[in-house]
Formats: sequence, structure tokens, C-alpha cells
Amino acid sequence: MARVTKRRVLILCTGNSARSQLAEGWLRALGGERFAVFSAGTAPKQAVHPLALQVMREAGVDLTGHRPKDVRRFLGQSFDCIITVCDNARDTCPTFPGAQRQLHWSLPDPAAVAGPQQAAAFRQTSAEIRQRIRRFIADQTAV
Repeated sequence: MARVTKRRVLILCTGNSARSQLAEGWLRALGGERFAVFSAGTAPKQAVHPLALQVMREAGVDLTGHRPKDVRRFLGQSFDCIITVCDNARDTCPTFPGAQRQLHWSLPDPAAVAGPQQAAAFRQTSAEIRQRIRRFIADQTAV
């Protein structure tokens, strides 16, 4: 039986507290054992945003134990794909020369939405990321 190599994916945003955590959660949930998934931030926050935890829990994806991590932690590691989910991370993230593929998804920060609309913004961002992750997995399967 052939050994299957997991595709290593690093998902980056600025604070690693919302968008990149949502994307990491969705890729782990939908991609299963085919992917080794990591997320990090160029300026990581202290904790994952509570609404990111709540929205993913509502969708059946548990982010308990997730913590924001600094992108520098991953320097020197090899990744099959780097995905940036915010413009700032794309513009400020260090280079990962071994990455076979780099994708950029310009997604608005749901944490920047004020007031009672913030939860809806998190749900909308999560749904958008879920769709993009599904397409990403389909593209990887076709390769």
C-alpha cells in the first residue's frame, strides 16, 4: 500500500484570530487526512476571536485549543501552498521559497465590523471561506 503524503498548507492573515483560523478549521474539517494545515499571523493577537469560535462551533467545527501563532515560527519550513486571507498579510508576509503555490483571498475582516452586525459578518466570512476551501480541495484533488 502506497504511503500518502499530506499536502502542507499555511494560511496567513494579520492577527491570526479570525479569517485564518476559520480557514484552518474548514480545511481540517473538509480536507481530512489529505492536508497538514497550519495558520499564523504577521502580528498575532492574544486569542482567537470569540465569534470565530462560536460561528465554527455552530457549523460543527471545533476550534477549541486553537491559538494565534506568529508566522516567524514557520520560517524555514516547507509548504505545498501558502494562502493569504487578507491584503496586509499578503503585503507583509515573509517569503516561503519552497512553496509550490501561493494563493491570495482578499477577505474583509469580520472583527472590524462594529455592533450587532459583527456576528453576521463572521457567519458570512465563514461561509465564503468554506466555499473557497471546497474549491481549493477540488483543485488539489485534480492535481
